[in-house]
Amino acid sequence: MRIVRNWNELTHPPQRTVLTIGNFDGVHRGHQEVFRRLVERARAVGGTAAVYTFCPHPLRLLAPQRAPRLITTQEEKEQLIAACGIDLMLCPPFDRRTAGMSAADFVQQVLVERLGIVHLVVGADYAFGRGRKGDVAFLRAAGAAAGFTVEALPSVRDEHDVCSSTRIRELIEAGQVDAVVPILGRAFALSGMVVHGDKRGRRLGFPTANLSTDKELLPASGVYAVRASVGEQRFDGVANIGRRPTYGGGQPGIEVHLLGFDGNLYDRSLRVCFIQRLRDERPFADSAALAAAIGEDVAAARRLLAAGDGGCELKGGQ
Repeated sequence: MRIVRNWNELTHPPQRTVLTIGNFDGVHRGHQEVFRRLVERARAVGGTAAVYTFCPHPLRLLAPQRAPRLITTQEEKEQLIAACGIDLMLCPPFDRRTAGMSAADFVQQVLVERLGIVHLVVGADYAFGRGRKGDVAFLRAAGAAAGFTVEALPSVRDEHDVCSSTRIRELIEAGQVDAVVPILGRAFALSGMVVHGDKRGRRLGFPTANLSTDKELLPASGVYAVRASVGEQRFDGVANIGRRPTYGGGQPGIEVHLLGFDGNLYDRSLRVCFIQRLRDERPFADSAALAAAIGEDVAAARRLLAAGDGGCELKGGQ
């Protein structure tokens, strides 16, 4: 997949562009269905399957106090979109000029002149442009005038509700990491570098990897059964997110104990897939009581993780 981060990198319009537009945070099943249809249509017309996404999230510029914590990092989003078979990803900087464009100007200057669009695929409730005036009805009228067609797909639902980024955020922030799998199509995951900690875990008999991550959205404080990967190696594990209240609290942190691992992970990248929350984070009377609780957590994680892989591969299309 080619990635265009600045308009001057695109010297001429792609061939017969079949396009979708959106934030696509999380690249969940609803997004994946849009991408599936996009690729299908592009292949049928011999065109380019292109995704136009916004970086940064528009609310970071327009209303920072309302900007969500993102489910995926930019790197993750790019990998997930590429996995859906997309040919071209457009993520030029979202700035005041872009934010101030009318829907009509955006269609003419960006979709028609820069991208040479022949077909647009969006969700049924999609709207864009200043004042969100560029809804599906507007796009169909504009497309009829400019020579491109518009396809509006219905929302994808699971057994409970519509698959949406907002719903995923709410579940993750509540610690319900297992509940997001049917919506994301995979387990929620994060990556980070292993950094030095206070080494209490090793003294307790359960050495942990302390992670530094760029991930904005983290699960609720607590203890989780996880699957982790270091390079090509895969491990079951237990992760703690929180402030270590047994030792007086402090800055929030992420600690991961890898079952069966014995080695040095410092300065290496660790990817962690959250499978299920085991318990709240809570203070214990002393280190011995904490070690006993961790032992119970490890036993519970072993039983749980023996059931399957939890869908933690980093992938987009199903």
